[in-house]
Amino acid sequence: MKNIIKIISYLFPKVIVNYAYHQLTNPQVRKLRDRELDIIQRAKEEIVKFKGFSIKTYHWVGQGKTVLLIHGWEGQAGNFSDLIEKLIEKDYNVRAFDAPSHGFSSSGKTSLFEFTELVGILIKRYNVKNLVSHSFGGVATTYALFNNLELEINTYVLLTTPDKFSERIDDVSEQVGISDTVKNMLIARLENETKLNVIELNVSDFVQTINVRKSLILHDKNDKVIPIHRSKNVHMNWKNNTFETIEGTGHFRILRTEKVIDRVISFIG
Repeated sequence: MKNIIKIISYLFPKVIVNYAYHQLTNPQVRKLRDRELDIIQRAKEEIVKFKGFSIKTYHWVGQGKTVLLIHGWEGQAGNFSDLIEKLIEKDYNVRAFDAPSHGFSSSGKTSLFEFTELVGILIKRYNVKNLVSHSFGGVATTYALFNNLELEINTYVLLTTPDKFSERIDDVSEQVGISDTVKNMLIARLENETKLNVIELNVSDFVQTINVRKSLILHDKNDKVIPIHRSKNVHMNWKNNTFETIEGTGHFRILRTEKVIDRVISFIG
């Protein structure tokens, strides 16, 4: 399939640009496990209207610190089920949400920038001082904090994080099998629509000015989705950051690994 797309990208580049753009802006919704569904059904739910989307938000009421959970691209709130369970046991006040066109929120074309804007809105709405993100959620969150420097965060845990948005485009280009010419056309389209320079959209740049008292990055050294060197580069540019390497969790099982969950809670606590 990649070889076919590569040939088409030379013959009909605009067609493949549209296809790659669709891949970047239309996340797939994955089915939740029974355990993940159960934890969602135990939450108080609220719909937040945002840019034509109906955003499903979740609240597990507790008397302790408020923690906001930010899922990754093509993820959803239920992915944090094991962490939520432990936070509930310790009486934390837990908030989560499904981003535009993710989980049980309404569907439609979306982007990193809408995801980012929503994160900033929810941090303000719920007056959150403690954050946990997974994967692409780290991009959305750090960019939201970069755009809202008045927001003060006490603790922030990133369970893996990408770094450069251009690397995301490289990943999609490699996955789809498009030529460099088509990739450059895709970047031009994104920049024209967003009025932003893709090369400047880097987590390692955002973290240098955001207002976070202390942060922790946990990353599996054998993560096949986001190479560990991307998280390490973020760490090297973040003054108040601790970096810890783990093994045996990969990119997704990190959310369900007991030692990781215990580390997250001890760091927040």
